[in-house]
Amino acid sequence: MENVNLTPKEIVNKHFKPKMRGYDPADVDEFLDKVIQDYETFTKENQRLQMENDRLVSKVDELTKQVAVGKSGQAARPTSNVNNMDILKRLSNLERRVFGAQLNDDNDQNSRF
Repeated sequence: MENVNLTPKEIVNKHFKPKMRGYDPADVDEFLDKVIQDYETFTKENQRLQMENDRLVSKVDELTKQVAVGKSGQAARPTSNVNNMDILKRLSNLERRVFGAQLNDDNDQNSRF
């Protein structure tokens, strides 16, 4: 609160010099009491909002870091356009090669006898 000229305590302690054609001191005191109450309310609300703002800024910083870590993690992983059908085809080809080779080996061994 940089531009604050008076605190509630300064308002309470302010005394005005009476003059011949001055204001009614009771009216001035009553008005200043209301000003003090409002001033204290605004000060408390300002503090609450400042704390809320600080909390939200911290949360934004935390989430920004998480997003940055998530993006860097994605960049490290190569993106692939492989779908389930491609994987099944590759697996089928490997099985044919592996089991086909075993079948050929078994047939070769049986033909020797």
